[in-house]
Amino acid sequence: MDTVSTLGPDPVGKGHVNHGLALDEGGGPDSHISGAKVLGQPSPVGEVQEDAYPKRAQWTNQREFLLSCIAMSVGVGNIWRFPFIAYDNGGGAFLIPYILVLMFIGKPLYYMEFVLGQFASCGPVKIWEICPAFRGVGYGQAIAAWTVLTFYVSLMGLCAYYFFASFSSVLPWATCGPWASAGCFDTNMTGNLTSNSSTRVSAAEEYFKKVVLKVDPQGFDNGLGSPDMHLALCLLLSWIFVFLSQVKGVKSTGKAAYFTAIFPYVVLLIMLIRGLTLPGAFKGVLYFITPRWKKLLDPGVWYAAVDQCFFSLSVGFGMVTIFSSYNPFRQNVYRDAAIISFMDTFTCIFGGVTIFSILGHLAELLGVEIDEVVRGGGTPLAFVSYPDALARFEYVPQLFSALFFFMLFTLGVGSAIGYNQVAITIICDEFPNATQWKVALVASLAGLSTGIIYTIPQGQHILTIVNYYGGGMPVIFLMICELIAIMWIYGIKNFLRDIEFMLNRKMSIYWKACWVFFIPLFLILVFIYGQITSERLNYGDYVFGDAPTYFGMAIAIIACLMLPLNFFILLIKRWDKDCSVWQNIAHLFKPTSNWCPKDPKLRQEYLQFKQNHEQSVSM
Repeated sequence: MDTVSTLGPDPVGKGHVNHGLALDEGGGPDSHISGAKVLGQPSPVGEVQEDAYPKRAQWTNQREFLLSCIAMSVGVGNIWRFPFIAYDNGGGAFLIPYILVLMFIGKPLYYMEFVLGQFASCGPVKIWEICPAFRGVGYGQAIAAWTVLTFYVSLMGLCAYYFFASFSSVLPWATCGPWASAGCFDTNMTGNLTSNSSTRVSAAEEYFKKVVLKVDPQGFDNGLGSPDMHLALCLLLSWIFVFLSQVKGVKSTGKAAYFTAIFPYVVLLIMLIRGLTLPGAFKGVLYFITPRWKKLLDPGVWYAAVDQCFFSLSVGFGMVTIFSSYNPFRQNVYRDAAIISFMDTFTCIFGGVTIFSILGHLAELLGVEIDEVVRGGGTPLAFVSYPDALARFEYVPQLFSALFFFMLFTLGVGSAIGYNQVAITIICDEFPNATQWKVALVASLAGLSTGIIYTIPQGQHILTIVNYYGGGMPVIFLMICELIAIMWIYGIKNFLRDIEFMLNRKMSIYWKACWVFFIPLFLILVFIYGQITSERLNYGDYVFGDAPTYFGMAIAIIACLMLPLNFFILLIKRWDKDCSVWQNIAHLFKPTSNWCPKDPKLRQEYLQFKQNHEQSVSM
């Protein structure tokens, strides 16, 4: 595991330019740039310039950091994705694989990324001074984060659309309008609706597909349609909220987190109390938590648990690393990782009970089984099943509808900030004299321009492709590479030494076994299983053809190709003609002298600690 790293850090750096990053009080970088190393000229390891490492912006306090991480990790997936995933994969039995995956994969990965960002005080690209050959992992994660961000904000736009629609005197999806088909049934119809169920469709479903999305049932066969003006305006509003939350860097992000992290729990509690007072609510909750034990033998259930864990905790996208990079060097991220992991699981269960209590009431009103009102996870649950249930509330359904969609919008803002921060931090790390708000503005405008594609009649078709290929398998592949680089090439012993220096904590065998053996092996099996069982994507009855499939595959391949591409680029940049090919390659697998705390005093202490540690090991 430590065969490469025992050669010691690469003091030469092979021409690497070390940019010290400092942010002013407004979150923007200062113009301080450390001196560039000359190719082949060694830099004294113990010599530190006081102005070479200007201070990086930090969270105003630990509370804002923790709330920002909770807002980032606890998103709409906990509310509209987890309940259906759990219901579809064994109900209460799904909590067993999910909690096991959280304990042995999610939490260790979250903690690992916390440590990397806080130790190096930089983003997902610059941290690869720990093993420069894998710098492409950071760029690949940035591509994955960007693809997810583009459709994530478009879903926020849908939430905004429904929020404004909730202020109508009668909820527009409560009745069958002129857009409805002959089989439409609305909130005035109750009792047993199972007869001719194949031809019946709720007003909420038709409203979502025909009025809001204007879905083209022919998909891409008719080409691409024009953007919908109302959805485009809601998308613009969503991006304005994201931009304003990042205009001053972590200063404004931290302040926004007080609302984005706390408000959703207030609404969930209100919805839960109201839901549990409705007829059929407990039937719905029991349907959600009743275990179906046979499902545990299905590999697909464990795959779903890993997929949900990555999606929910946001590991593997670079966001966790970025948020911790603005911490003080001694911040107790060990505790923070435990708190956030708990809050994520708690919110999933809390949200699931809330959602299914109201869906149970809807099933009671319609006289059908609950699985007939659950039309799938994600958008069908959030914009069809749940609005249909809310529209049937006897008292002020508009209020509960507005609260629900504003809660989803708020959850989306917290997560979108994290995704957008990946691109912003990478740019600011690479160009330290760039201004934070200008970079945030450019990133937001680019996201808005890209997101317009989701407002066309084929928008949900494109979202399905981007969601599957952009934020799924590439993230797992890049995480496997990240673990190999850190735990096997840099070495678990060296990584544990860095943790001990930073947090004064020795890690138990649990962490070592998870990082070195269990997580890499399990993720490799998950990756292989996902490739073997993958099928042609579809949206409703429309099955995607070759062109859309190749487009999605291209997104995944480009993200993964960042690894070899950046390896060869870095090899050319740092090539030393006085060294052999093998020596030049080997240099890229060794940590550079820049893998260290950025504070000059801490760097001196770290070098001394590392020297003492090596002496104690050799004795």
